[in-house]
Amino acid sequence: MTTVNVYLTFKDNCMEVFEFYKSVFGGEFTYVGKFGDMPSQEGIPPVPESEKDKIMHISLPISNETMLMGSDSSDAFGHVTLMGNNFAVSINTDSKEEADRLFHGLSDGGKVTMPMNQTFWGAYFGMFTDKFNINWMISVESNEQN
Repeated sequence: MTTVNVYLTFKDNCMEVFEFYKSVFGGEFTYVGKFGDMPSQEGIPPVPESEKDKIMHISLPISNETMLMGSDSSDAFGHVTLMGNNFAVSINTDSKEEADRLFHGLSDGGKVTMPMNQTFWGAYFGMFTDKFNINWMISVESNEQN
């Protein structure tokens, strides 16, 4: 089943914001990762000390079908957070084929910021801004890959 969720980006207070959302919605975070948790990767500069404690990704289930996700922006990765670019539509699919189909269709005429690829956290994942200036993320979790 394909699901659509909202992905929020904050300047430096993602954890504070998500603790607030957790207090309202209830539940538990299914994942909290910091930029400092990222393994070193060839061709990617190391994360500066000033960025290591920022949230790279956090997930809070809202229902069986809905997840609120977010991160802090990172100057090290070239993302400056401004009102209007601080959210993305996040799509999770059941297969790589469906992820690739949606990625290629929706990114046509837009700007790919991260091509679909296997990630260190186990997902097949990509990001882009479509031709209408909407940010998108497409993902197949490792336990869902076909």
